[in-house]
Amino acid sequence: MTDHSPPPKGVSGSDELIELIKEQTAAEPDFSYSDYKVEDYVALGVFWILALIVFSQFFTRYFLGFSFAWTEEGARYLLVCVTFLGSVMAIRRNSHIFVEFFYRYMPRTVGRILVTVVDLIRVLFLVVGVRLGIRIIPRTMNNFLSTVRIPLAAVYSIVLIGFTLMLFRAVQLAIRHWKDNYVPMCREDRGIPTESTNPTT
Repeated sequence: MTDHSPPPKGVSGSDELIELIKEQTAAEPDFSYSDYKVEDYVALGVFWILALIVFSQFFTRYFLGFSFAWTEEGARYLLVCVTFLGSVMAIRRNSHIFVEFFYRYMPRTVGRILVTVVDLIRVLFLVVGVRLGIRIIPRTMNNFLSTVRIPLAAVYSIVLIGFTLMLFRAVQLAIRHWKDNYVPMCREDRGIPTESTNPTT
């Protein structure tokens, strides 16, 4: 019978790393189409358009001896679009990179306060991003891309849409964290006693 109890207090760093990997692997959800939303498929579609443009640039330049002038600039701005649309999915799934180390050794109360502060800062940052996006689009209506006559405001519009969707998802995530009393990798949830709960010897 395999013992899944938490490691004792004197375990080495490598053993704790192995336990962390096991915890993160077990937390991975099974694949389900219901986990994906409209913005995920839009980002995937833009990504494939980007891949086709990059491939066509490579093929024409190295096999046909020429390349379309618009492919490099188009790929650059499509990458920007993929970044901001993909960030919507990352916020919804709470998969942006963050430091889990401190949460692992914090009491749940302190970790819960920190999660709330992080959620509020994220929402505030995205509000500022949406406001700046609204202000910059009218100023770029008369600026065009170098190779095709497309207003630069079209690119900023995609960025604004990304910021707006990220703000919407960030508010949803903050509400979900509050309702679920969420604290990532909390030591109390993992069955590791805190100093205050250790029995006296």
